[in-house]
Amino acid sequence: EVDWFSLASILFLLMFAPLIVYYFIMSCDQYQCSLTDPLLDLLTGNKHLSDIWNRTPTLTYRAAGIYSLWVTFQVVLYMSIPDFCHKFLPGYVGGVQEGAVTPAGVVNKYEINGLQAWIITHVLWFANAYCFHFFSPTIIFDNWIPLLWCANILGYAVSTFAMIKGYFFPTNAKDCKFTGNFFYDYMMGIEFNPRIGKWFDFKLFFNGRPGIVAWTLINLSFAAKQQELYGEVTNSMILVNVLQGIYVLDFFWNEAWYLKTIDICHDHFGWYLGWGDCVWLPYLYTLQGLYLVYHPVQLCTAHAIGVFMLGLLGYFIFRMTNHQKDLFRRTNGNCRIWGKKPEYIECSYVSVDGTKYYSKLMTSGFWGWARHFNYTGDLMGSLAYCLACGFEHILPYFYIIYMSILLIHRCIRDEHRCHSKYGKDWKRYTAAVPYRLLPGIF
Repeated sequence: EVDWFSLASILFLLMFAPLIVYYFIMSCDQYQCSLTDPLLDLLTGNKHLSDIWNRTPTLTYRAAGIYSLWVTFQVVLYMSIPDFCHKFLPGYVGGVQEGAVTPAGVVNKYEINGLQAWIITHVLWFANAYCFHFFSPTIIFDNWIPLLWCANILGYAVSTFAMIKGYFFPTNAKDCKFTGNFFYDYMMGIEFNPRIGKWFDFKLFFNGRPGIVAWTLINLSFAAKQQELYGEVTNSMILVNVLQGIYVLDFFWNEAWYLKTIDICHDHFGWYLGWGDCVWLPYLYTLQGLYLVYHPVQLCTAHAIGVFMLGLLGYFIFRMTNHQKDLFRRTNGNCRIWGKKPEYIECSYVSVDGTKYYSKLMTSGFWGWARHFNYTGDLMGSLAYCLACGFEHILPYFYIIYMSILLIHRCIRDEHRCHSKYGKDWKRYTAAVPYRLLPGIF
């Protein structure tokens, strides 16, 4: 059942999330990234909504062509080129991998080749920039708003198709979820793992490609535009490119591990993932680079080093926390965390068919500090991206505000699910690890 608060939240997001993206991008294009000036103009009558809209670049054939080629290229890389990186990169897990067991008992197989797609894409990008010169490295920035309309078209098209598919020709009918509420089903999705054919998985493709592959290309295009406009690339722009590049590379290096995360294991595929991955992710996760095109910031050495160290520390905590959990799960607790055997609480749960199972929840290492300490590292990295932009405008700090809301909400969702699953055992675990994100605080 859909409670009134969930329905109100969903209606709010469906109505206002696209407007939020447009407002941020328009503010940079027309108001030098000021979030207050457009509102002041409207409230004082200096401008009307029609004035702002008429100054907004429209969809162009050029942008439609660029975007169509981009998505098609990523589909080809995803579907047509089996992974070869795992054959020569030690420690990298690629190729055909199995996902988690779905509620209907299905175990899907995935072709993990995101790192390969990222490498091929970026090799071609740099080859063009330095050798072939088929297009300008600033091509993304120069078509940024027309490309936004293309991304919206794809986001809504794939979300609508996924809903229709869930009703009339689902990949696995037993893994469908119908609430009876049109808006909830449209946003949160009906099908658990919608697929076309054997290998094209909607969730894996749209979560990782084309949005995350594009993330670093978008930042590179912003850096190229800064070079074109001012004759240099500032250290703040370099920091944003490097720190976010590390995050993107980590995602693709651990793409097989991603199959075990909440996005793949629990979320159904609807507007939340379809439109979100096409529009929200590439347009709002890259606000720092966009802001630095309009407001180039040259940080003092101490500030730059501090930002870099914060970003690296956040990444280290994020990666090592996830590594500890993965090692603990793979070895069933027969490993060493920080030089000693890990501590844990054994929990039991009963499946739908009445079978009793047992799980182990680690209470040592980083997981003894807080129940979601990997999110803490993620937030530290997010803050570093924002701090690289200085303190003149609030716009680049949207990312840390959004990520805080997103990850705290994920904490609550995850813990609600675990409490329902483990019952009294979950209470024992929360007593042993009382903090969610910040030891001693929250």
